[in-house]
Amino acid sequence: MAKKLYLSDTDKKIAGVCGGMGEYFGLDSTLVRLITVLLAFLTSGAGVIAYIICCFVIPKKPYSKDW
Repeated sequence: MAKKLYLSDTDKKIAGVCGGMGEYFGLDSTLVRLITVLLAFLTSGAGVIAYIICCFVIPKKPYSKDW
């Protein structure tokens, strides 16, 4: 089964983008958030636009009946 990138349901502050990326890459979500903020400042706001695009492009985790 291939690994897929999803928005995080449990580790989210705004939309779950950084939490989902942290789960996907196996990193702490706080580190991903810090990198995102740094990129937003270093790219003069392009990182904010990329984050907003990711909010709409990355799908939510599908509901699974594991009971």
